[in-house]
Amino acid sequence: MSATFVVTKILRLLLTVWAAATLVFVMLRLAGDPVAAMVPSDAPQFVIDRYRERLGLDQPLVVQYLAYLWGLVGGDFGLSFRTGGPAWDIVAPRVVPTLILTGSATLIAVFVGIPVGMVAAARRDTVIDRLVMSFSVLAFAMPNFFLGILLILIFTLNLKLLPSGGFDHPVSLIMPALTLGLASAGAYARLARSSMLEVLSSPFIRTARANGIPTMRRLTHHVLRAILVPLVTLVGFSVGSMITGAVVTETVFAWPGLGRLLVVSVAQRDLAVVQLIVILAAAAMAFSNMIVDLLYGWLDPRIGSQRQKGGN
Repeated sequence: MSATFVVTKILRLLLTVWAAATLVFVMLRLAGDPVAAMVPSDAPQFVIDRYRERLGLDQPLVVQYLAYLWGLVGGDFGLSFRTGGPAWDIVAPRVVPTLILTGSATLIAVFVGIPVGMVAAARRDTVIDRLVMSFSVLAFAMPNFFLGILLILIFTLNLKLLPSGGFDHPVSLIMPALTLGLASAGAYARLARSSMLEVLSSPFIRTARANGIPTMRRLTHHVLRAILVPLVTLVGFSVGSMITGAVVTETVFAWPGLGRLLVVSVAQRDLAVVQLIVILAAAAMAFSNMIVDLLYGWLDPRIGSQRQKGGN
């Protein structure tokens, strides 16, 4: 893997973050004057002007944008309109809970969806295959808020086994992670099944079967490695759906993460906080896609060599 290839991916990551930062800056300014949402409707004009001056909203839009970008480069993400303190101080405590939730949901999606999809492919056109496909369609189609409320009704109100929300105990993670992870598990199951069926019909698998290689060894050493490339691609793309899905899931379960904070900040027109959360989400998605691109060369050297030639 050449240094040019890696540098190109890093530059694309930075470009993506810049585009996201610019887009959220423009869209939030077009949504209206945030000061009008902060002060009472009968506030005198000098109070409104004082707020606008303190927050830098009295400057031309171009000046605001340049100051905004310069602040991002220097690690200054602006002041929260709601508290008056740095936006990072509000967002930082919410990062770890969101990482815990999305990381746990990703593990559930991978370790449930991929094995289930492989079993369905190995038992093609059987009852097991139809059950797995029904599960994947249902899990993918079911809205997060509906599944979350259903789990609360079953495990909290009826069985009284799990807390309905919060971040106080490890068991509080179970229902939010299941809610967020099962939808992706359905997508993983479908992709693993279709990819495995394609590999099972390939000549090298028929040769391995003819040579008497045991079924389990064929699945783990030949089939699984062959289907890793599309599955890794799905992992990269699913990070975005996990982040957006966390907005609803964290709200349902009162999970103190970035998604719940984003809902509150949008309602209160807290521009600096909303901007920072969107930038972090864009950076996470761009970083995960960059990692996926870098993993291609390790999983399949042919893909890595082709991409390096294209980059050169």
